[in-house]
Amino acid sequence: MDESEDFGPWLGRQLRRRDMTQAELATRVGVTRAAVSAWITGRAQPRPDTVRLIADAFDTDLATVYERTSDAVAARPVTWYHRPAHADGGREFGNAAAFAFDADLGVLAREATQNSLDERRDPMRPVRVRYILHELTGEHLRSFLDAVRWESLKAHYAAAATTDQKVGRALAEGLREMEASGSLLLLRVDDYNANGLTGPEYEDGRFAAVVRRQLDSHKGDNHRAGGSYGLGKATLWATSRLGLVLINSTLAVPHEGRTARRLIGRLDLPWREVGGEAFAGPAWFGEPDSDRAFENVSRSWWGVEQETTNLHLEREGEDPGTSFLVVGAHDAAAVAAGDEGLQAMHDKLCDSLAENFWAAMTGTDTVPPLLEVSVRTLRNGCELIPETRVSPEQRRPALARALRAYLAGETVTELTSRTDVVERAVTLTVPPLRTDGKGATSVTHDAVLLLTPADDSDRTHSQVVSMRGNRMRITSRRPRDLSLGVEPYQAVLLAGFATARDGEDVVRAEAFLRASEPPEHNRWEWTEELSDTYVRGAKRRLDEFRVAADNAVRAIVGVRAVTSTAGAGPELLRSLLKLTAATGGGRTVARRGRGYPAVDDIDGEVDTTGAWSLRVRVAVPQQDDPWHLSPTACFGAGGSDSGSPVRWAELTAVENCSFAKDVLVIAPGVRYAMFSGVTDVDSHPVTASRTNVTVSLRKAVEGAARP
Repeated sequence: MDESEDFGPWLGRQLRRRDMTQAELATRVGVTRAAVSAWITGRAQPRPDTVRLIADAFDTDLATVYERTSDAVAARPVTWYHRPAHADGGREFGNAAAFAFDADLGVLAREATQNSLDERRDPMRPVRVRYILHELTGEHLRSFLDAVRWESLKAHYAAAATTDQKVGRALAEGLREMEASGSLLLLRVDDYNANGLTGPEYEDGRFAAVVRRQLDSHKGDNHRAGGSYGLGKATLWATSRLGLVLINSTLAVPHEGRTARRLIGRLDLPWREVGGEAFAGPAWFGEPDSDRAFENVSRSWWGVEQETTNLHLEREGEDPGTSFLVVGAHDAAAVAAGDEGLQAMHDKLCDSLAENFWAAMTGTDTVPPLLEVSVRTLRNGCELIPETRVSPEQRRPALARALRAYLAGETVTELTSRTDVVERAVTLTVPPLRTDGKGATSVTHDAVLLLTPADDSDRTHSQVVSMRGNRMRITSRRPRDLSLGVEPYQAVLLAGFATARDGEDVVRAEAFLRASEPPEHNRWEWTEELSDTYVRGAKRRLDEFRVAADNAVRAIVGVRAVTSTAGAGPELLRSLLKLTAATGGGRTVARRGRGYPAVDDIDGEVDTTGAWSLRVRVAVPQQDDPWHLSPTACFGAGGSDSGSPVRWAELTAVENCSFAKDVLVIAPGVRYAMFSGVTDVDSHPVTASRTNVTVSLRKAVEGAARP
């Protein structure tokens, strides 16, 4: 590839970097100013003897002028540029886009990896994503802070931390923690075989979309993209307690004649006053721009290896892609749960990547996976936790088996063994666009449902995992009205490009489902974009699609029972599951009570430790306020009044709910929720497999502990 920059733009930049006018260069090389202007605009080229004089004028060699893959004038020292406050007095106390997501490592892993998938360069190879947690202390920390010019930022941080706003309080806590602990946690996200941050500094392109702009996804021409709002990149800054992210990008397409080590930093702070001068919020770390239109604004610079090493941004090889370094990384959800520490963060990243991208990581001998991911943890440059490659075969074996069978063309029509994978078509009717005009008709798309018996190691099963595009998990849900007597299974619903098919129906289905997703891309539902884009009835088409998928599951699991490797064990255990719900006063109510949430369905098994591993669906009546409930597990024939309560070892939100410690929280407007729980073996009065288990719901009492 010829990476040489065009002569005109290169020459113009050298003049600006040297503060030399066109007239001054013309005098030095013995031509008219008009001739220099013609070179810069590309209307003419200098003769070879004049090129030598141009090299002399810039104190460089001929090769630099002819190759134009580097600047002839030395780089300016990198520095921080802080955006001045708005002239009209407007103030922003934080980046609103960062509030769209929680400061959660699991959310970061989902959003950042999705963006890397969307930027995959060579379709014949997977994009490789690596997460590196790196704790710095002592001299290692001091060296890093020197590299980012920390001293010049102190006054800005001090001013920003005093603002009585959420961002200011978070900054104050982050600074206090760094000072008290004497440590700083970095989280680097590297991707390879991606496009990199290509494009100009300020105009349209990937670089400007990520570094300079908000709500610019720059994915308009990528119909397979998982993201569409341009919000995902904000999770990088939201995960930084200091609001600071550094970037090193290797470009797939040269910019200014170069591809390697395009460096920039961005800092998101609230409005502040420093030294009597007001600043709007963001700041950039880079080389002062020599262009008069952006004079002294910090722009990206082409770094050397030592700079990337000092900034902990070194990349492996020349494969294009980008490294994002989150400075002061933290996991607010883990802090709230008291589950901190590098090992916990390492494991959480692995779990989130496996949950959301097992399908993208699955391939066959002839169909390569779309993605490879790994997690590594360091302390002061030394490996603390070895690199862990996330394997779908190890973490989601049955689901991976189902997808591999589909990609290899090895699905069957009926379950007859523990390794069979059944394939069914599920019709999605895509309504016409509002712009299609009168007389436009709907398009039918055959999505693909895959179902296989669950693996013995599966903690969560008997749900339909739905996806589109690059096969990132959108949602998981349990089909309605499914008998409790069915064997545990794993099911995958592939729609749009996730079917690995092409065609107009695939394109239309992909766009329709993407329009039905909220910014989190975690469900298919009515959205304003769906209403604005499609004719009336779009929400009904989604409901029909959901019902069709449920019907397909029931048709498969009801055809023939699969012989369990545990003999009659699963059937016996299911006979021990009971449904109940209790009011705040403890009175047992009907299974589908109208005025209070009720346990609608329950499934589970006794795991290898002897604990009940349960999955519970809750039917929720409508009210204006959130529900706060305490789920109780009991051994014995009745509810919590007549059975023996046992403690929970683990409670996990699955769908439409969350947990605040042990309190189940369900937002207003939700009609059902799902959670999973594992009982504490030490609290069992008898062996789990010898008694039935009941799950009850009570109104949460403030300060209540686990039973």
